[in-house]
Amino acid sequence: MAEQTDTIRQMVRLIDKTIPGTRILELALCDLRGVGFPMAHAICHVLEIDEKCKVGSLSDEQLQKIEEAIKNPLKFNIPKWMLNRRNDYETGADLHLQGADLTFNVDNDIKRMKKIRCYKGMRHSAGQPVRGQKTRAHFRHGTSLGVTKKKVAPAAASGK
Repeated sequence: MAEQTDTIRQMVRLIDKTIPGTRILELALCDLRGVGFPMAHAICHVLEIDEKCKVGSLSDEQLQKIEEAIKNPLKFNIPKWMLNRRNDYETGADLHLQGADLTFNVDNDIKRMKKIRCYKGMRHSAGQPVRGQKTRAHFRHGTSLGVTKKKVAPAAASGK
């Protein structure tokens, strides 16, 4: 057992995110923004890596292959329907975005919808549910910031 803990790295850097080496690979990949459980499972299956192994026990070559598969899944024969940005608005290409690129593009999509004043954009700008949910009760939770009280100033020292 002592030999096994020596080979497991404590922290692993994977696509601008630090992951504890004791995490199971399939679940650790889900921590990356833009990689869900189906994509994580597909990457492990395509690269023929055990999904249940610890991230810290992987070699540097395996980690590089995992990063490459996340950045370019079509190169590893992962199906198109698993990509998170098919038929990109600007280029028309099928892309799989991760990390800051994903959040940047999602924010730009929402800004574009607000600018052209489509239905979804109007719902976003009004703070209403966008995908057809009922509006009677549940969308109202978590939207208010609450009331803040003024701090009481300490009493001024009286001078004699």
